[in-house]
Amino acid sequence: MSYQVITTPAGERLAVIPEAEYLAMVEAGESAADVAAVHRFRARMAAGEEELIPAAVVDRLLAGESPVRVWRQYRNMSARDLASSAGIGPPYLSEIETGKKEGSIGAMKAIAHALGVAIDDLV
Repeated sequence: MSYQVITTPAGERLAVIPEAEYLAMVEAGESAADVAAVHRFRARMAAGEEELIPAAVVDRLLAGESPVRVWRQYRNMSARDLASSAGIGPPYLSEIETGKKEGSIGAMKAIAHALGVAIDDLV
């Protein structure tokens, strides 16, 4: 690495490097941050705090399908089983899944817990 040391009028010494070398250092720093993020994710996944979601599930969510229905089907749960696990009636769950009702905060928290997802994944 080539550099030049200059002294400012205030007496501060600065190292000046070619722009290409500076940009390479910045890129390497971003790569290091990316690597660290991947390590954090893998640690959270190993601890059961994260999971990999198939692209088909993500595509359905992005297409605007009912998150409750998408997650329920992904978890291989019947509507009756989810309703029972969440402590709500099957007709109420159906209304939530079809968009006829939003679902109370309590119901959505119970559904999220039964599905093993954060409530943010459902609303």
